[in-house]
Amino acid sequence: MNNYQRIRDLREDADMTQKEVAEKLFMHLTQYRRYESGESEVPLNIAINIARLYDVSLDYIAGITDKKIGLTIPSLNIAETELVSGFRRLDPIGQGRILERIDILLSQ
Repeated sequence: MNNYQRIRDLREDADMTQKEVAEKLFMHLTQYRRYESGESEVPLNIAINIARLYDVSLDYIAGITDKKIGLTIPSLNIAETELVSGFRRLDPIGQGRILERIDILLSQ
């Protein structure tokens, strides 16, 4: 699915018109229509504003995932953010060890 299809679907799910969305994004209706029709690529700053408007992740807007909410700072508390950050710094063996320990803790 293309990102322009996703932003159209998000708008329709929110029961908003193109004009309403364009106003919320502080842009001309014509330009917003071009993004939604796929005539123009959505710039990053606009994609960020669209993601904030609909409370979805940029990964969802970009079509990378079908999950609307990603692992963003607002969706994780401080401890969870530190855990994910630390996990990402580990090599694959270290990550495997962490996953094994999680399985052990969950099975207790």
